Amino acid sequence: GLVITAVSPVTGPVGGGTTITITGANLATATSVRVGGAAATSVSVVDANTVTAVTPPGSEGTTGVEITTLGGTATRAGAFTYGSSSTWFAVIEHAPDPTVVTDAALRAAIVATGLPWRVRDHSSQIEMLLVPPGTFTMGCSDSQQSGCDADESPARSVTVTTAFYLGRFEVTQAEWTAVMGSNPSRFTTASPQVAAGEIPLRPVEQVSWTMVQSFNSATGLRLPTEAEWELACRAGTTTAFHSFPAQPAGTDDEALLGSIAWFDGNSNGQTRPVGRKAANALGFHDMSGNVWEWVNDWWSATAYQSSPSSDPAGPATGQYRVLRGGSWGGVADTCRSSNRADLVPGVVGLRNGGFRAARTP
Repeated sequence: GLVITAVSPVTGPVGGGTTITITGANLATATSVRVGGAAATSVSVVDANTVTAVTPPGSEGTTGVEITTLGGTATRAGAFTYGSSSTWFAVIEHAPDPTVVTDAALRAAIVATGLPWRVRDHSSQIEMLLVPPGTFTMGCSDSQQSGCDADESPARSVTVTTAFYLGRFEVTQAEWTAVMGSNPSRFTTASPQVAAGEIPLRPVEQVSWTMVQSFNSATGLRLPTEAEWELACRAGTTTAFHSFPAQPAGTDDEALLGSIAWFDGNSNGQTRPVGRKAANALGFHDMSGNVWEWVNDWWSATAYQSSPSSDPAGPATGQYRVLRGGSWGGVADTCRSSNRADLVPGVVGLRNGGFRAARTP
């Protein structure tokens, strides 16, 4: 029968003007679309399962979308929200690119949120990708060559219940400088491996956890939780290292790490421009290697023994903050998806320490 299964995007300004795509069944004879009871404009039937329209002005809040065809009327309650929630980003690409998110289940999970897959944050110009909610095994993943550290255990099932956005790349020197006005990084000169024009694309480093809070205050961004970071890094894998096109299920072999990471085995002792190694199955680059990435959590050696199974946020207090992912200066073992590092949040001069920005939709 006639049905609306999804509306995207799910948010837009109260002034209207948002082009929405309505998907469902038996929509071929659509004659009108109403959002919050008001008529949408530019109604266009794409095919029997897809109709586009432009939202009318509305009142702030969540409302229904109604479509009328020759065969009747279908309504999807709460399908669209008027307000400021989408004003922080510009949509680059609404649907996940199947050449990037190659796993059909991951693509379906992204689409099911109703949120755009790829956006650009207005305040920082950082490109971000959507991470859908998910349940995964968080914690110890041995490689063939290296065992886990004690603070990675016990591995346990963790659910991140809410979708979030995460930087496709580590925050670059150019992005940091544009917001903060100066560049604290060490790697600011050209090398035989990095041309002068590519220096701004190196990840920012020598930033403390505390310094990152100033960047986030200026932009409205945040650090991911440790659980969010590992969910995004693994992207459906359970192996020591995340997937790449030649290893779609991931790998436990450190000998293959060079496909996804800059580490001490291939970095020539320096950071590299972001995005030059293969991405994982969600489209994120450099989750392993290049620079360590601060996350929001306090570190504890026993955090995993008592943390909740849903949306763990780490201990309430602590002395050290967690970093993830390994770096240009680290051995392969430190680039494992479950590996954890810890440092005092105010430490400065960490030439292999950077971050990746997150934001809640």
